[in-house]
Amino acid sequence: MAFRSSIYKNPAQLLLMVKPGLMTAASLAAARRVAVAGATTTEVDAAAEAAIIALGGKPNFKLVPGYHHTVCTSINDEVVHGIPGERILQPGDILSVDSGAIFDGWNGDSAITLVVPDPSRPDVVAEREQLSRVTEAALWTGIARLARAKYLNEVGEAIEGFVEDEGERLGHTYGILTDYIGHGIGRDMHEDPPVFNYRVRQKGPEVKPGLVVAIEPMVVMGSPETKILADGWTVSTVDGGSASQWEHTVAIHRDGIWVLTAEDGGAAKLAAHGITPTPFA
Repeated sequence: MAFRSSIYKNPAQLLLMVKPGLMTAASLAAARRVAVAGATTTEVDAAAEAAIIALGGKPNFKLVPGYHHTVCTSINDEVVHGIPGERILQPGDILSVDSGAIFDGWNGDSAITLVVPDPSRPDVVAEREQLSRVTEAALWTGIARLARAKYLNEVGEAIEGFVEDEGERLGHTYGILTDYIGHGIGRDMHEDPPVFNYRVRQKGPEVKPGLVVAIEPMVVMGSPETKILADGWTVSTVDGGSASQWEHTVAIHRDGIWVLTAEDGGAAKLAAHGITPTPFA
């Protein structure tokens, strides 16, 4: 599989991706604060949008034809692309929030998962929190592999291997979505190259300075088979299993790796992998 050299950004372009990454991080922090029992997903969306605008950016999801919101809010068996509305968050819900910002023509993209507390259903909450932890840890395992990889598709190998091992250790059957994957990012929110969350035969492009990708594992309890709901956007599991999505925009540069959508560049999470991210010079 051949890739054009244009998938690699130059140092000046990498610097221009710092602000939209931090705006995206701020939007998700705002969404997390609002996402409590009794709140609507519209309120979560509004909080994320306000955070981006306050920093001088714009929501890039609104640039997708036909989509009119700042974030995607996917609840319980919804995996990705859920549309904010008047749905009220209930205790015990597992909610994935996917957000993105654009500033000066450059994009950021990131997602988190949270579980709304529910003291009356500790087993449900524990299972869903565990799913979220596994998905987030799989993301950071993939990012850590990227820091040392020669080829991009080593990331998917690392993610799938981690999810398999955790499923066996915990006695759960986890599925990784294969129809929805990560992507390159820059001037457009979705660019080449594809970023797989599972093993593939191809090596993918070379990992070298200028590569910027959005890594976004989507993990479910049970079967990874999905369907698109009647709204034409929301993707849910066929078997009703709970779902989790975590995502970060990550850059490789001449001095190392930097997670653009993490306030600390990924330092706290990558420390467990023996990796120290390096900010752009």
